[in-house]
Amino acid sequence: MYGSSVDARICPSLTEVPHVYVAGGSNIAAEENILRAAAELRTAFPGARFSACYANAAVGFSGDEFINFVVELPTPRSLADVIHELRRIETLCGRPRNAPRWAPRSMDLDVLLYDDLVLTNADVKLPRPDLLTRPYMLGPMAQIAPQVLHPTVKRSIGELWEDFDRASHPMRRLALNLGA
Repeated sequence: MYGSSVDARICPSLTEVPHVYVAGGSNIAAEENILRAAAELRTAFPGARFSACYANAAVGFSGDEFINFVVELPTPRSLADVIHELRRIETLCGRPRNAPRWAPRSMDLDVLLYDDLVLTNADVKLPRPDLLTRPYMLGPMAQIAPQVLHPTVKRSIGELWEDFDRASHPMRRLALNLGA
């Protein structure tokens, strides 16, 4: 009886699908791996919406330039299931599971936000702390979801991007189209 007669007009959140924001990047066969990952994301998460792609210098190590993007994934899947799928796609793009953290990579897919979930455990921290300090995460997310409220700082992604020191880590927009 409980829940069977709830009117979605009274409680619309029962019909809404969570939105997950994921940062993606590669600096090994970058264009090829970005396109492969985008195709897999579109298949696994119908309705995926991509930012533009940006080229920027590697952070934390010396290496080739990265190509980065952010994708919005409307999905009813659990956080654990989303992460499992992202790891599958990373592996498909040639990333070994034991890859060093600060090193070149064929594909890196990191959950930035899972709706307004705030979580810290051994495997994940949400919202992802790097979102506030990495222009290649914050800028592309502001492009596709400027109205989204950051769950801990309580400011919109668009406002955070407006106040960001972009000169500290320049990016170059690329013509690579991930939506096709």
